[in-house]
Amino acid sequence: MARWGMVVDLDRCTGCSGCVTACHAENNIGPAGLDQAARGRAKHWIRVERYWEGDFPDVKLKFRPVMCQQCEAAPCEPVCPTYASHRTADGLNAQVYNRCIGTRYCANACPYSVRFFDFYNPSWDKPLQLQLNPDVSLREVGVMEKCTFCVQRIRATQSRARAEGRPVHDGEIQPACVQACAPRALVFGDLDDPESEVSRLAELPRGAKLLEDLGTRPSVTYLSRQTQS
Repeated sequence: MARWGMVVDLDRCTGCSGCVTACHAENNIGPAGLDQAARGRAKHWIRVERYWEGDFPDVKLKFRPVMCQQCEAAPCEPVCPTYASHRTADGLNAQVYNRCIGTRYCANACPYSVRFFDFYNPSWDKPLQLQLNPDVSLREVGVMEKCTFCVQRIRATQSRARAEGRPVHDGEIQPACVQACAPRALVFGDLDDPESEVSRLAELPRGAKLLEDLGTRPSVTYLSRQTQS
């Protein structure tokens, strides 16, 4: 059984937000519109944080993509009264939409602010509805949603590999954000495979977890920057 994880190389991230756009398209994340966005209800399963360092004119801009950290000890799961949030055998923090009753306890418990409540039913102006992904559920008002590591791609690749009688190859599964990342700042794979690229990168001395001292044991590793420009 694989244990899925991701590595984010902060040295490679250019802050282009291609991952954000790809995530919206792949996962049917509806546009918020001006009114909902003004009320803080916009949804981005992955966001690119921007940090300015130094004083003008000697300033540096740094980026950090943040998505669900797929924690081993996820604070969002034990607070869910309906088991809508739970951990799967392959290390994903799953979200079952038709179990969710919208208590929002999980969002309050998550220290990474990566869970979103659907305050409104999504809608897409024509012809944007034509690009909806049939492999991903459309979430309606009143439920929580978040990054799934593009579980639909994971399951489809696993099914194809089983039908062909072979294992899933390293790098064969690419969540939309990873596929769209031109500088290859995002790497996805099996953390329990010592030969996989993601497991080798996760062991580098530059590796660190986000808010590691909270004990959530995230499955996402961030590689600190080496360059200073």
